[in-house]
Amino acid sequence: MNIVVAPDSFKGSLTSIQASQIMRNSIITILPESTVVLKPMADGGEGTLEALLTATKGEEISVSCTGPLGSRIITTYAIVGRKTAIIECASVAGLIQVPSDNRNPDLTSTYGIGELMVDAMNKGCTEFVIGLGGSATNDGGLGMLQALGMEAFDSKGEKVGPFGNDLHQVRKVDLSGIDHRLANVSIKVACDVDNPLCGEKGATKVYGPQKGATAEQLILYDKSLQRYGSLIEKEVNRSLVGISGSGAAGGLGFALLAIGANLVSGANLLADAMNVEQSIMKADLVITGEGQSDEQTLYGKAPGYIASLSKKHNVPVILISGSLSGDLNVLREKFSGCFSINTKPMSLKESMEKANVLLFEQTKQVIHLVDSIWRTKKLKKK
Repeated sequence: MNIVVAPDSFKGSLTSIQASQIMRNSIITILPESTVVLKPMADGGEGTLEALLTATKGEEISVSCTGPLGSRIITTYAIVGRKTAIIECASVAGLIQVPSDNRNPDLTSTYGIGELMVDAMNKGCTEFVIGLGGSATNDGGLGMLQALGMEAFDSKGEKVGPFGNDLHQVRKVDLSGIDHRLANVSIKVACDVDNPLCGEKGATKVYGPQKGATAEQLILYDKSLQRYGSLIEKEVNRSLVGISGSGAAGGLGFALLAIGANLVSGANLLADAMNVEQSIMKADLVITGEGQSDEQTLYGKAPGYIASLSKKHNVPVILISGSLSGDLNVLREKFSGCFSINTKPMSLKESMEKANVLLFEQTKQVIHLVDSIWRTKKLKKK
């Protein structure tokens, strides 16, 4: 049996590469003679850099930059073929970098993203791939744009800072000082959501709560992003606020659009880089997964994209995730089967700590079922 294993990361527990390896080891305990092809996935969020590095054999660059809370951190990005820089937002301004009891969009900034872009351009890069998922920010890319040379001012004409709380003071922006090299740079943004910048489905209302925003902050940030968005639009003479994906990473998608970026499906980008579709075409079975699956899995997330490719080529695809919630009937329309690694009551903490064991055992159970069906079909054909 030819099996393609293409999971996303199990956030906080396993990278997509680790999850792939665990699934493979589990599969060969039941089907030792099977061919297992590993295609660890990502969709722009945590794990994107690692997955692309694996696929492209790029050079990992270590650099000091401004972290999400303003302190200096050491992080990495990658350079592929000497001219393409790969930056993962989650490793620069990521939610995982901010302690849960200190999450507050007022205190976070995307400034470090701009610093990495400058560093890459200094090294001769003329192309960027930027993964947007997993951010701790809601500053509309204010910090990033300032690191690239934009200036922002309050109602008194004084410069404002690069943090979320500074966004509320912005009354004027000046992009004339933006790094001139950006005019000759190509930027692809790996985006895993289709939210606009503002409104009920915008950056703040949908993702603000997980970043620590209070009810009052949700209202304030949405208004501030609308005002800030209008100022940027006037500067670049383009309508950007309503574009799908502009609300990604707390509005970082919007800021990147303002400097000429193209938003693309992160899952699609990764799949193309790793020739995933070609492997699925030859497969008898595809297995994917992620930390938590619900209806949103089908909208830009890696497992949903893998399911679409599998359905296109009439290959059964199974979803194995940390947890399942929402309307499972919607998921079953795309997946041949949906399974959670939690098979008995346990706390989230325990589940995350034992994710490797739980994933191994549930994969084994699924493969045992698949093998039984496979063998039965063979006997009937005889």
